Amino acid sequence: MSSKEKPTLGGTRIKTRKRNIAAPLDPEAFSDAVVQIYLDNAGDLELVAKSIESSELDFSRYGDTFFEVVFIGCRTQPGTTKPDEGDRHPYSIIECEPKREVILPSVIYTQKILRRKPFLIKNLENVMRRFLQSLEFFEENERKKLAIFTALAFSQKLSGLPPETVFQPLLKDNLVGKGLVLSFVTEFFKEYLVDNSLDDLISILKRGKVEDNLLDFFPPSKRSNESFAEHFKKEGLITLVEYNEKKIFEVKLKEMKSTLTTLITEEADISEVIETVKLQVKDAKLPDIEVVRVLWDVLMDAVQWSGKNQQQNSNSALRQVKTWAPLLNTFCTSGKLELELMYKVQMQCYEDAKLMKLFPEIIRSLYEQDVLAEDTILHWFRRGTNTKGRQSFVKALEPFVNWLEEAEEEE
Repeated sequence: MSSKEKPTLGGTRIKTRKRNIAAPLDPEAFSDAVVQIYLDNAGDLELVAKSIESSELDFSRYGDTFFEVVFIGCRTQPGTTKPDEGDRHPYSIIECEPKREVILPSVIYTQKILRRKPFLIKNLENVMRRFLQSLEFFEENERKKLAIFTALAFSQKLSGLPPETVFQPLLKDNLVGKGLVLSFVTEFFKEYLVDNSLDDLISILKRGKVEDNLLDFFPPSKRSNESFAEHFKKEGLITLVEYNEKKIFEVKLKEMKSTLTTLITEEADISEVIETVKLQVKDAKLPDIEVVRVLWDVLMDAVQWSGKNQQQNSNSALRQVKTWAPLLNTFCTSGKLELELMYKVQMQCYEDAKLMKLFPEIIRSLYEQDVLAEDTILHWFRRGTNTKGRQSFVKALEPFVNWLEEAEEEE
Protein backbone atom coordinates (compact mmCIF):
# COMPACT_ATOMS: atom_id res chain seq x y z
CA MET A 1 0.00 0.00 0.00
CA SER A 2 1.42 3.32 -1.02
CA SER A 3 1.55 6.17 1.45
CA LYS A 4 -1.18 7.94 -0.50
CA GLU A 5 -3.67 5.11 -0.29
CA LYS A 6 -6.23 5.39 2.47
CA PRO A 7 -7.31 2.36 4.55
CA THR A 8 -10.83 1.14 3.93
CA LEU A 9 -13.36 -0.63 6.17
CA GLY A 10 -14.49 -2.98 3.46
CA GLY A 11 -15.93 -6.24 4.77
CA THR A 12 -16.31 -4.88 8.32
CA ARG A 13 -19.80 -4.75 9.88
CA ILE A 14 -20.56 -1.63 11.81
CA LYS A 15 -22.76 -2.44 14.87
CA THR A 16 -25.43 0.11 15.49
CA ARG A 17 -26.58 0.77 19.04
CA LYS A 18 -30.13 -0.35 19.72
CA ARG A 19 -32.41 1.79 21.78
CA ASN A 20 -33.93 0.35 24.98
CA ILE A 21 -37.59 0.24 24.20
CA ALA A 22 -39.63 -0.18 27.40
CA ALA A 23 -43.00 -1.82 27.22
CA PRO A 24 -45.68 0.59 28.38
CA LEU A 25 -47.01 0.02 31.89
CA ASP A 26 -50.51 -1.40 31.98
CA PRO A 27 -51.50 -2.01 35.63
CA GLU A 28 -55.18 -1.90 34.70
CA ALA A 29 -54.89 -4.95 32.43
CA PHE A 30 -52.81 -6.75 35.08
CA SER A 31 -55.39 -5.98 37.76
CA ASP A 32 -58.26 -7.19 35.58
CA ALA A 33 -56.38 -10.43 34.88
CA VAL A 34 -55.82 -11.14 38.60
CA VAL A 35 -59.43 -10.25 39.40
CA GLN A 36 -60.55 -12.71 36.71
CA ILE A 37 -58.47 -15.46 38.36
CA TYR A 38 -60.33 -14.83 41.62
CA LEU A 39 -63.70 -14.85 39.82
CA ASP A 40 -62.91 -17.98 37.80
CA ASN A 41 -62.08 -19.85 41.00
CA ALA A 42 -64.98 -18.38 43.02
CA GLY A 43 -62.56 -17.03 45.61
CA ASP A 44 -61.12 -20.47 46.51
CA LEU A 45 -57.68 -19.27 47.60
CA GLU A 46 -56.06 -22.68 47.09
CA LEU A 47 -57.13 -22.66 43.44
CA VAL A 48 -56.36 -18.94 43.08
CA ALA A 49 -52.78 -19.55 44.28
CA LYS A 50 -52.31 -22.39 41.77
CA SER A 51 -53.69 -20.30 38.92
CA ILE A 52 -51.42 -17.40 39.81
CA GLU A 53 -48.44 -19.73 39.96
CA SER A 54 -49.15 -21.08 36.46
CA SER A 55 -50.00 -17.68 34.95
CA GLU A 56 -47.58 -15.63 32.86
CA LEU A 57 -48.49 -12.33 34.49
CA ASP A 58 -45.62 -9.89 35.14
CA PHE A 59 -45.57 -9.84 38.97
CA SER A 60 -42.13 -8.25 39.09
CA ARG A 61 -43.55 -5.15 37.40
CA TYR A 62 -47.00 -5.07 39.00
CA GLY A 63 -46.34 -6.35 42.52
CA ASP A 64 -47.99 -3.38 44.21
CA THR A 65 -51.06 -3.76 42.02
CA PHE A 66 -51.28 -7.45 42.92
CA PHE A 67 -51.48 -6.74 46.66
CA GLU A 68 -54.00 -3.97 46.06
CA VAL A 69 -56.18 -6.64 44.46
CA VAL A 70 -55.59 -8.96 47.45
CA PHE A 71 -56.59 -6.31 50.00
CA ILE A 72 -59.15 -4.17 48.13
CA GLY A 73 -60.41 -6.42 45.33
CA CYS A 74 -59.03 -4.26 42.53
CA ARG A 75 -56.28 -1.75 41.94
CA THR A 76 -56.49 1.62 43.66
CA GLN A 77 -56.43 5.07 42.16
CA PRO A 78 -52.86 6.42 42.03
CA GLY A 79 -51.77 7.85 45.38
CA THR A 80 -55.00 6.86 47.17
CA THR A 81 -56.75 3.88 48.77
CA LYS A 82 -59.87 4.36 46.63
CA PRO A 83 -60.75 1.57 44.17
CA ASP A 84 -60.12 2.46 40.56
CA GLU A 85 -62.61 1.86 37.81
CA GLY A 86 -62.49 -1.62 36.37
CA ASP A 87 -63.18 -5.20 37.37
CA ARG A 88 -63.41 -6.01 41.06
CA HIS A 89 -63.76 -9.29 42.96
CA PRO A 90 -65.73 -9.75 46.23
CA TYR A 91 -63.17 -12.03 47.97
CA SER A 92 -60.73 -9.38 49.20
CA ILE A 93 -59.64 -8.89 52.81
CA ILE A 94 -61.63 -5.65 53.04
CA GLU A 95 -64.82 -7.43 51.93
CA CYS A 96 -64.67 -10.41 54.31
CA GLU A 97 -65.98 -10.59 57.88
CA PRO A 98 -63.76 -9.03 60.60
CA LYS A 99 -63.02 -12.41 62.21
CA ARG A 100 -59.66 -14.12 62.59
CA GLU A 101 -60.94 -17.49 61.27
CA VAL A 102 -62.20 -15.74 58.10
CA ILE A 103 -59.07 -13.66 57.52
CA LEU A 104 -56.53 -16.39 58.35
CA PRO A 105 -56.90 -18.14 54.93
CA SER A 106 -55.87 -14.87 53.24
CA VAL A 107 -52.72 -14.76 55.39
CA ILE A 108 -51.85 -18.37 54.53
CA TYR A 109 -52.55 -17.65 50.85
CA THR A 110 -50.26 -14.60 50.96
CA GLN A 111 -47.58 -16.74 52.61
CA LYS A 112 -47.77 -19.26 49.75
CA ILE A 113 -47.46 -16.53 47.14
CA LEU A 114 -44.43 -15.02 48.90
CA ARG A 115 -42.68 -18.38 49.19
CA ARG A 116 -43.02 -18.89 45.45
CA LYS A 117 -42.29 -15.27 44.59
CA PRO A 118 -40.13 -13.90 47.48
CA PHE A 119 -39.35 -10.71 45.56
CA LEU A 120 -42.95 -9.63 46.23
CA ILE A 121 -42.26 -8.96 49.93
CA LYS A 122 -41.18 -5.42 49.03
CA ASN A 123 -44.44 -4.86 47.23
CA LEU A 124 -46.40 -6.11 50.24
CA GLU A 125 -44.42 -3.68 52.40
CA ASN A 126 -45.20 -0.82 50.02
CA VAL A 127 -48.94 -1.49 49.99
CA MET A 128 -49.22 -2.08 53.74
CA ARG A 129 -47.25 1.07 54.49
CA ARG A 130 -49.52 3.10 52.19
CA PHE A 131 -52.70 1.66 53.68
CA LEU A 132 -51.55 2.11 57.29
CA GLN A 133 -50.59 5.71 56.61
CA SER A 134 -54.10 6.21 55.25
CA LEU A 135 -56.16 4.61 58.03
CA GLU A 136 -58.45 7.63 58.14
CA PHE A 137 -59.77 6.77 54.68
CA PHE A 138 -60.95 3.32 55.76
CA GLU A 139 -64.14 2.54 57.64
CA GLU A 140 -63.82 1.40 61.26
CA ASN A 141 -64.71 -2.15 60.28
CA GLU A 142 -62.11 -2.11 57.50
CA ARG A 143 -59.41 -0.86 59.88
CA LYS A 144 -60.24 -3.77 62.17
CA LYS A 145 -59.76 -6.21 59.29
CA LEU A 146 -56.39 -4.68 58.47
CA ALA A 147 -55.36 -5.02 62.13
CA ILE A 148 -56.44 -8.66 62.27
CA PHE A 149 -54.61 -9.45 59.02
CA THR A 150 -51.46 -7.74 60.32
CA ALA A 151 -51.56 -9.56 63.67
CA LEU A 152 -52.08 -12.92 61.95
CA ALA A 153 -49.30 -12.12 59.48
CA PHE A 154 -46.82 -11.83 62.36
CA SER A 155 -48.38 -14.73 64.22
CA GLN A 156 -47.90 -16.93 61.12
CA LYS A 157 -44.40 -15.46 60.62
CA LEU A 158 -45.23 -14.17 57.17
CA SER A 159 -42.06 -14.44 55.07
CA GLY A 160 -39.71 -11.54 55.70
CA LEU A 161 -42.27 -8.93 56.78
CA PRO A 162 -40.32 -6.50 59.02
CA PRO A 163 -42.22 -5.07 62.03
CA GLU A 164 -41.04 -1.53 61.32
CA THR A 165 -43.08 -1.69 58.10
CA VAL A 166 -46.17 -1.82 60.28
CA PHE A 167 -45.41 0.30 63.32
CA GLN A 168 -43.38 3.19 61.94
CA PRO A 169 -45.97 4.35 59.36
CA LEU A 170 -48.60 4.48 62.11
CA LEU A 171 -46.79 7.22 64.01
CA LYS A 172 -48.27 10.06 61.96
CA ASP A 173 -49.47 12.91 64.17
CA ASN A 174 -52.87 13.24 62.51
CA LEU A 175 -53.62 9.50 62.80
CA VAL A 176 -52.44 9.35 66.41
CA GLY A 177 -54.37 12.49 67.34
CA LYS A 178 -57.65 11.05 66.02
CA GLY A 179 -57.22 7.87 68.08
CA LEU A 180 -57.09 5.71 64.94
CA VAL A 181 -53.64 4.33 65.76
CA LEU A 182 -54.58 3.37 69.32
CA SER A 183 -57.66 1.56 68.00
CA PHE A 184 -55.54 -0.27 65.39
CA VAL A 185 -52.74 -1.40 67.73
CA THR A 186 -55.27 -2.44 70.40
CA GLU A 187 -56.93 -4.77 67.92
CA PHE A 188 -53.50 -5.92 66.76
CA PHE A 189 -52.35 -6.70 70.34
CA LYS A 190 -55.55 -8.59 71.16
CA GLU A 191 -55.39 -10.75 68.04
CA TYR A 192 -51.67 -11.43 68.26
CA LEU A 193 -51.83 -12.49 71.92
CA VAL A 194 -54.45 -15.14 71.16
CA ASP A 195 -51.73 -17.47 69.86
CA ASN A 196 -48.56 -15.85 71.18
CA SER A 197 -46.99 -14.87 74.49
CA LEU A 198 -46.38 -11.35 75.76
CA ASP A 199 -42.63 -11.96 75.27
CA ASP A 200 -43.30 -12.66 71.58
CA LEU A 201 -45.24 -9.40 71.30
CA ILE A 202 -42.49 -7.42 73.04
CA SER A 203 -39.94 -8.97 70.67
CA ILE A 204 -41.93 -7.71 67.67
CA LEU A 205 -42.30 -4.26 69.24
CA LYS A 206 -38.54 -4.13 69.83
CA ARG A 207 -37.83 -5.03 66.22
CA GLY A 208 -40.36 -2.40 65.19
CA LYS A 209 -38.45 0.15 67.34
CA VAL A 210 -41.51 1.12 69.36
CA GLU A 211 -41.09 -0.98 72.51
CA ASP A 212 -39.91 2.02 74.53
CA ASN A 213 -42.54 4.37 73.10
CA LEU A 214 -45.89 2.66 73.55
CA LEU A 215 -47.40 5.91 74.81
CA ASP A 216 -46.74 7.41 71.37
CA PHE A 217 -49.72 5.41 70.10
CA PHE A 218 -51.99 7.47 72.37
CA PRO A 219 -53.41 10.90 71.44
CA PRO A 220 -51.40 13.66 73.18
CA SER A 221 -54.27 14.45 75.56
CA LYS A 222 -54.28 10.83 76.83
CA ARG A 223 -50.54 10.23 76.78
CA SER A 224 -50.04 9.13 80.40
CA ASN A 225 -49.30 5.88 82.22
CA GLU A 226 -52.67 6.15 83.95
CA SER A 227 -54.47 6.34 80.58
CA PHE A 228 -52.37 3.42 79.33
CA ALA A 229 -53.42 1.25 82.28
CA GLU A 230 -57.07 2.28 82.09
CA HIS A 231 -57.35 1.67 78.35
CA PHE A 232 -55.70 -1.74 78.17
CA LYS A 233 -57.34 -3.03 81.35
CA LYS A 234 -60.68 -2.18 79.78
CA GLU A 235 -59.63 -4.12 76.67
CA GLY A 236 -58.63 -7.15 78.77
CA LEU A 237 -54.88 -6.80 78.13
CA ILE A 238 -53.82 -7.01 81.79
CA THR A 239 -50.44 -8.60 80.97
CA LEU A 240 -49.53 -5.60 78.82
CA VAL A 241 -50.47 -3.23 81.64
CA GLU A 242 -48.33 -5.21 84.09
CA TYR A 243 -45.43 -5.18 81.64
CA ASN A 244 -45.66 -1.40 81.28
CA GLU A 245 -45.84 -0.88 85.04
CA LYS A 246 -42.76 -3.05 85.51
CA LYS A 247 -40.93 -1.06 82.85
CA ILE A 248 -41.87 2.25 84.51
CA PHE A 249 -40.71 0.89 87.85
CA GLU A 250 -37.35 -0.20 86.40
CA VAL A 251 -36.80 3.22 84.83
CA LYS A 252 -37.54 5.03 88.08
CA LEU A 253 -35.32 2.66 90.04
CA LYS A 254 -32.52 3.24 87.55
CA GLU A 255 -32.96 7.01 87.86
CA MET A 256 -32.75 6.82 91.64
CA LYS A 257 -29.63 4.64 91.43
CA SER A 258 -27.98 7.09 89.03
CA THR A 259 -28.80 10.11 91.22
CA LEU A 260 -27.57 8.37 94.36
CA THR A 261 -24.35 7.25 92.68
CA THR A 262 -23.61 10.83 91.61
CA LEU A 263 -24.24 12.24 95.11
CA ILE A 264 -22.06 9.62 96.80
CA THR A 265 -19.26 10.01 94.25
CA GLU A 266 -19.31 13.77 94.78
CA GLU A 267 -19.32 13.20 98.57
CA ALA A 268 -22.48 15.24 99.06
CA ASP A 269 -23.65 16.02 102.57
CA ILE A 270 -25.50 13.02 103.98
CA SER A 271 -28.57 15.08 104.92
CA GLU A 272 -28.86 16.22 101.29
CA VAL A 273 -28.58 12.63 100.09
CA ILE A 274 -31.28 11.47 102.51
CA GLU A 275 -33.70 14.22 101.43
CA THR A 276 -33.06 13.55 97.73
CA VAL A 277 -33.72 9.83 98.12
CA LYS A 278 -36.88 10.54 100.14
CA LEU A 279 -38.22 12.79 97.38
CA GLN A 280 -37.49 10.25 94.65
CA VAL A 281 -39.05 7.43 96.64
CA LYS A 282 -42.18 9.51 97.19
CA ASP A 283 -42.50 10.68 93.57
CA ALA A 284 -41.82 7.26 92.08
CA LYS A 285 -43.78 5.35 94.76
CA LEU A 286 -40.92 2.86 95.06
CA PRO A 287 -41.38 -0.11 97.42
CA ASP A 288 -39.29 0.09 100.61
CA ILE A 289 -37.60 -3.24 99.94
CA GLU A 290 -36.35 -2.08 96.51
CA VAL A 291 -35.04 1.15 98.05
CA VAL A 292 -33.00 -0.81 100.63
CA ARG A 293 -31.59 -3.05 97.88
CA VAL A 294 -30.59 -0.09 95.73
CA LEU A 295 -29.00 1.76 98.67
CA TRP A 296 -26.76 -1.17 99.51
CA ASP A 297 -25.78 -1.79 95.88
CA VAL A 298 -24.82 1.84 95.30
CA LEU A 299 -22.89 2.13 98.56
CA MET A 300 -20.86 -0.99 97.85
CA ASP A 301 -20.29 -0.06 94.20
CA ALA A 302 -18.72 3.18 95.42
CA VAL A 303 -16.13 1.38 97.60
CA GLN A 304 -12.58 1.51 96.28
CA TRP A 305 -11.76 -2.21 96.43
CA SER A 306 -8.09 -3.21 96.32
CA GLY A 307 -7.85 -6.57 94.64
CA LYS A 308 -6.90 -9.41 96.97
CA ASN A 309 -5.78 -7.30 99.89
CA GLN A 310 -8.24 -8.59 102.46
CA GLN A 311 -7.42 -6.09 105.17
CA GLN A 312 -7.75 -3.06 102.90
CA ASN A 313 -11.06 -4.37 101.50
CA SER A 314 -12.35 -4.91 105.03
CA ASN A 315 -11.32 -1.41 106.09
CA SER A 316 -12.90 0.16 102.99
CA ALA A 317 -16.21 -1.69 103.40
CA LEU A 318 -16.48 -0.93 107.12
CA ARG A 319 -15.59 2.73 106.54
CA GLN A 320 -18.38 2.96 103.94
CA VAL A 321 -20.87 1.37 106.35
CA LYS A 322 -19.91 3.75 109.13
CA THR A 323 -20.05 6.83 106.87
CA TRP A 324 -23.44 6.07 105.36
CA ALA A 325 -25.11 4.33 108.30
CA PRO A 326 -27.55 7.26 108.82
CA LEU A 327 -28.76 6.80 105.21
CA LEU A 328 -29.36 3.08 105.72
CA ASN A 329 -30.96 3.78 109.08
CA THR A 330 -33.43 6.19 107.51
CA PHE A 331 -34.87 3.53 105.21
CA CYS A 332 -34.41 0.32 107.25
CA THR A 333 -37.46 1.12 109.35
CA SER A 334 -38.66 -2.40 110.20
CA GLY A 335 -37.37 -5.87 111.01
CA LYS A 336 -38.47 -7.02 107.54
CA LEU A 337 -36.35 -4.34 105.82
CA GLU A 338 -33.37 -5.04 108.11
CA LEU A 339 -33.64 -8.72 107.18
CA GLU A 340 -33.72 -7.77 103.49
CA LEU A 341 -30.51 -5.81 104.01
CA MET A 342 -28.89 -8.86 105.61
CA TYR A 343 -29.89 -10.95 102.60
CA LYS A 344 -28.33 -8.33 100.30
CA VAL A 345 -25.06 -8.48 102.26
CA GLN A 346 -25.22 -12.29 102.18
CA MET A 347 -25.71 -12.40 98.40
CA GLN A 348 -22.93 -9.91 97.71
CA CYS A 349 -20.45 -11.76 99.90
CA TYR A 350 -21.51 -15.06 98.30
CA GLU A 351 -21.13 -13.81 94.71
CA ASP A 352 -17.87 -11.86 95.21
CA ALA A 353 -14.95 -14.05 96.36
CA LYS A 354 -12.99 -11.13 97.79
CA LEU A 355 -15.87 -10.33 100.15
CA MET A 356 -16.60 -13.90 101.30
CA LYS A 357 -14.76 -13.47 104.62
CA LEU A 358 -16.13 -9.98 105.29
CA PHE A 359 -19.70 -11.08 106.03
CA PRO A 360 -19.42 -11.24 109.87
CA GLU A 361 -17.48 -7.95 110.01
CA ILE A 362 -20.04 -6.11 107.89
CA ILE A 363 -22.95 -7.48 109.94
CA ARG A 364 -21.22 -6.52 113.18
CA SER A 365 -20.55 -3.00 111.86
CA LEU A 366 -24.19 -2.59 110.80
CA TYR A 367 -25.20 -3.65 114.30
CA GLU A 368 -22.80 -1.20 115.95
CA GLN A 369 -24.15 1.63 113.77
CA ASP A 370 -27.73 0.75 114.83
CA VAL A 371 -28.75 -0.24 111.33
CA LEU A 372 -29.44 -3.88 112.28
CA ALA A 373 -31.22 -4.82 115.48
CA GLU A 374 -30.18 -7.81 117.57
CA ASP A 375 -33.50 -9.57 116.94
CA THR A 376 -32.99 -9.31 113.16
CA ILE A 377 -29.53 -10.86 113.33
CA LEU A 378 -30.73 -13.70 115.57
CA HIS A 379 -33.72 -14.33 113.28
CA TRP A 380 -31.41 -14.58 110.25
CA PHE A 381 -29.03 -16.85 112.17
CA ARG A 382 -31.74 -19.25 113.32
CA ARG A 383 -34.35 -19.17 110.57
CA GLY A 384 -32.92 -17.36 107.55
CA THR A 385 -34.36 -18.64 104.25
CA ASN A 386 -31.69 -17.62 101.72
CA THR A 387 -29.50 -20.69 101.14
CA LYS A 388 -26.70 -19.02 99.14
CA GLY A 389 -23.54 -19.69 101.19
CA ARG A 390 -25.69 -19.86 104.31
CA GLN A 391 -23.79 -22.70 105.98
CA SER A 392 -20.45 -20.87 105.74
CA PHE A 393 -21.90 -17.54 106.82
CA VAL A 394 -23.75 -19.00 109.81
CA LYS A 395 -20.53 -20.60 110.97
CA ALA A 396 -18.58 -17.36 110.47
CA LEU A 397 -21.19 -15.34 112.35
CA GLU A 398 -21.50 -17.81 115.23
CA PRO A 399 -18.96 -16.10 117.56
CA PHE A 400 -20.77 -12.76 117.21
CA VAL A 401 -24.17 -14.40 117.79
CA ASN A 402 -22.82 -16.14 120.88
CA TRP A 403 -21.64 -12.78 122.16
CA LEU A 404 -25.11 -11.28 121.54
CA GLU A 405 -26.84 -14.13 123.35
CA GLU A 406 -24.47 -13.92 126.30
CA ALA A 407 -25.01 -10.18 126.58
CA GLU A 408 -28.77 -10.78 126.44
CA GLU A 409 -28.57 -13.33 129.26
CA GLU A 410 -26.50 -10.98 131.43
CA GLU A 411 -29.14 -8.27 130.98
